[in-house]
Amino acid sequence: MQLVLGRDDLAAAALSAAREAGAEPERADIKPVHKASRGFVNASDVDLCELAIVTVLQALAHGKPVLLLPVTTLGRHQHQTLVTLGKLSVADVEGHSVGVRAWSQTTGVWMRGFLTEQYGVDLRKAHWTTYEGHHVEGAEDPSWVERAPAGSRLPADFLEGRVDFGVMGNELPADDRIRTAVVDAHAVAEQWSREQGFIPVNHVVGVSEAAAAEQPGAILAAYDAMKSVLIAKEEAGRPFPLHPVGFEGLRAAFTKAAAYALEQDVIPRAVDYDELVERSCAALGVSPARLGG
Repeated sequence: MQLVLGRDDLAAAALSAAREAGAEPERADIKPVHKASRGFVNASDVDLCELAIVTVLQALAHGKPVLLLPVTTLGRHQHQTLVTLGKLSVADVEGHSVGVRAWSQTTGVWMRGFLTEQYGVDLRKAHWTTYEGHHVEGAEDPSWVERAPAGSRLPADFLEGRVDFGVMGNELPADDRIRTAVVDAHAVAEQWSREQGFIPVNHVVGVSEAAAAEQPGAILAAYDAMKSVLIAKEEAGRPFPLHPVGFEGLRAAFTKAAAYALEQDVIPRAVDYDELVERSCAALGVSPARLGG
């Protein structure tokens, strides 16, 4: 049983629990963790894999053998990820160039959703550039999005002025000139979460259909162990969990992300969260309640 998890604490808990359940688990050393997504989604070359939430949605829409284990491995606010070097603001996105690592990158999907929903931006009136393809075979960039020349990198293009805005999370370079396009981005993000009732989710855990059929007990044990770790580390006083677990805990984030992804031509059809829940439970032989449904 091969596992790919970015967090050491979750990996240790999942490995121990799966072993006690009779499996022979092994953690694959793939860093950064998103590098494992393509092989997992398209070839099931590992059994349990940390995935971006949008990758899960794309996989479902394209009929890939991917199930959801409802554990959040990475959650965070996102409004601060749209950055600029000059005097431009979020009001200037239309008519200017915006770079994002990949059109399906979850950070970009969240940020573009905020642009349309909160600021009335027509995404097609901005000049979008991507630097990588999709993890899911069959997914393509919209016709109105341009791919950067081979070898180009978003941080360099942004710092050297070839794009006016960049959508960047972990890859944000250190430079004192950089500022967020959304004024008081963290305060805006917190207000958005209060209104929506959740904090945006980036990464969750996927399971291959084959692994669910072959080792459901070990997978359920891994879920229980990771859930315990996350609940124990949840910060007291936070209005919403940063790392929600269980199908109901993830419903709002998945539903909103799916709506944004459809609007942005990231997925080719509408995705109903309950379709994902039902497929996952059926494969594991459990009711939704077993996994926080």
